[in-house]
Amino acid sequence: MTDLPHLRLDGPQDGAPLVLGPSVGTSLTVWDPQIAALTRTHRVLRWDLPGHGGSSSGLIPLDGSARITDLAALVLRLADAQGWKSFSYAGISIGGAIGLELATAHPGRVERLAVVCSSARFGEPTAWRDRAALVRAEGTEAVVESRPGTWFSSAFADTTAGRALIEDLRTTDRAGYAACCDVLAAFDVRDALHTIRVPTLVVAGREDPATPPAHAREIADAIPGSTLLEVAGAAHLAGVERSATVTPALAAHLAPEPMAPTTDEARHTAGMVVRRAVLGDAHVDRAVAGTTAFTARFQDFITRYAWGEIWTGRALDRRTRSCITLTALVAHGHGAELAMHIKAALTNGLTREEIGEVLLQTAVYCGVPTANSAFAVAQRVLAELDETAP
Repeated sequence: MTDLPHLRLDGPQDGAPLVLGPSVGTSLTVWDPQIAALTRTHRVLRWDLPGHGGSSSGLIPLDGSARITDLAALVLRLADAQGWKSFSYAGISIGGAIGLELATAHPGRVERLAVVCSSARFGEPTAWRDRAALVRAEGTEAVVESRPGTWFSSAFADTTAGRALIEDLRTTDRAGYAACCDVLAAFDVRDALHTIRVPTLVVAGREDPATPPAHAREIADAIPGSTLLEVAGAAHLAGVERSATVTPALAAHLAPEPMAPTTDEARHTAGMVVRRAVLGDAHVDRAVAGTTAFTARFQDFITRYAWGEIWTGRALDRRTRSCITLTALVAHGHGAELAMHIKAALTNGLTREEIGEVLLQTAVYCGVPTANSAFAVAQRVLAELDETAP
């Protein structure tokens, strides 16, 4: 029997190393909605918890003594097997707890951290010990009925993705699931959060009953310089049910530190990557296809300078840049560009509520008539997106 969990590697061989940790009761497929975006820049390693997916339960103690250090050690062994001295890490629920453990106990190994619908302490230990005992006695079928209302909305439970996740839970080995419950019962890193110094994104589902937003705020408040994203209409598996909001936020946060381009060609290449990530391939493909001899130098200019130098800067994240861009476009009355950047703001992780707040702010400093026109543009764009949504 191998001493490594089941894993899957995606993305370019020379991509920046990124490890993704799943939640209890799910397999590595819980990250499927994010893979296309993250593999643009990363070599992504997904893995299954003990007893989950293709991993053996015997990877950690099954006698009630399993701890977060056991799971963190598995991640480090996975990284060592790839030859990764350091890596970025994102995890959901217990996966996020593993990330917190790695960042506090092994700070030199983690470059960037994303903690999704997780906690520094998952409630009273007794509840987890009781669940472990229940699953050891009756199997994971004993908790299946309670998961749809916890993981996502009842409507989403009837989708293909929702049913697949529930099936993952049904096929999870009872011993491995119970051991993970033992880990959560003993987990508490609240006193160590302030020691984390890597860039950290904390994501919360506003409707999450398992790890409510207050848990995420506690993490974000304690980690210096961290960013908090609360996702409206999302429960515990926010990245699955609200991937359109979570995925771009993760991609922007986890984007590897780029080397500053030193030539115009390198700036153009870097700018095209960011331009496509923010505006979407379809928009950029139309712009490129419409380029003429007359507009070629202008297209090169905006790609190389606006996108290749300004938008690639690391001092501001893309969410912040979208807020600034929307404000500037409202102030100058550029309706067509505003419509484009409303969509870009959604891609960069802003919620509709946050876009509305930005436009409301412009009413104070740019004038009510100007903001009124901006709200009309935004309303039209959002209505069009709703009409074309699957």
